[in-house]
Amino acid sequence: MTTTSRGRRNALVAVMASVALLLTACGGSDAGNESTSTGSESGGALSGEIQIDGSSTVAPLSEAAAELFQEDNPDVRVVVGTSGTGGGFEKFCAGETDISDASRPIKDEEAAICEENGVKYEEIIVANDGLAVVVNTENDWAECLTVEQLSMIWGPDSKADSWKDIDPSFPDEKLSLFGPGTDSGTFDYFTGEINGEEGASRTDYQPSEDDNVIVQGVQASKGATGYFGLSYVEENPDALKAVQVDGGEGCVAPSTETVLDGSYTPLGRPLFIYAKEEIVAQPHGLAFLEFYIENSDAIAEQALYVPLSDEQKSESAAKIESLS
Repeated sequence: MTTTSRGRRNALVAVMASVALLLTACGGSDAGNESTSTGSESGGALSGEIQIDGSSTVAPLSEAAAELFQEDNPDVRVVVGTSGTGGGFEKFCAGETDISDASRPIKDEEAAICEENGVKYEEIIVANDGLAVVVNTENDWAECLTVEQLSMIWGPDSKADSWKDIDPSFPDEKLSLFGPGTDSGTFDYFTGEINGEEGASRTDYQPSEDDNVIVQGVQASKGATGYFGLSYVEENPDALKAVQVDGGEGCVAPSTETVLDGSYTPLGRPLFIYAKEEIVAQPHGLAFLEFYIENSDAIAEQALYVPLSDEQKSESAAKIESLS
């Protein structure tokens, strides 16, 4: 098991323990308590299945929510897959899943397929994240990169082969590039913000839908660089070096604080789930979604993501309520 995998599992265990204690303390024997009504009011009477697929970035949040929810509702089976944001929307719009995890908003062409197939849904923000640009720990020259420099590295017409091609003051160290595959919402978001067009990227890099592979690739070469969700950097603080990004207002390091306050631009982003109307209409589906948002702070914190702002949390709760 990789360092990242162990970190994920430890995070899920911590979520389960902390929130279970919270529910026990808050719930007691008061059947009218709002914080426990969706998870345990029925005493385990809820039953059914919820199929979730999509973004590997959002998956740890949905997995944590599923583990916790099933503790009080053992007859509800929640299955979480990770086929990437684009792959998840393909399944969702084909009617194969109930909830789609997404690290970017649904595209117009994807929404059109959903509409054509009669799939109605609601977009719900569940947490926030930042994309981190990382380099090898032996890299002592790239402390901060501008958006223009990142585009010089990753742009579709880039011929940069050495760090010296990016900045004359950098050493003549060969560039080795690692990043998410084209089905990833992280790929879409990064290329859109850095290269000005979603999907516009040089192709001579090592792609993977598994962030662990990207971590290992950057670790293996002094001149390597890559990008993925901020949570992976926070899980492996000594394994990689996160680069500060200058989006036009000066160099800003990726962190929970800078993502939430909006200063980490342009690579801060919200994370979504897309819930089908049919699943919300079912008691077990509605209960799961309500549970997800009610416990989003603890889930996001323990899974190393940036929690919802108060405004986002209210908006997400209101969307679920409107569907119900």
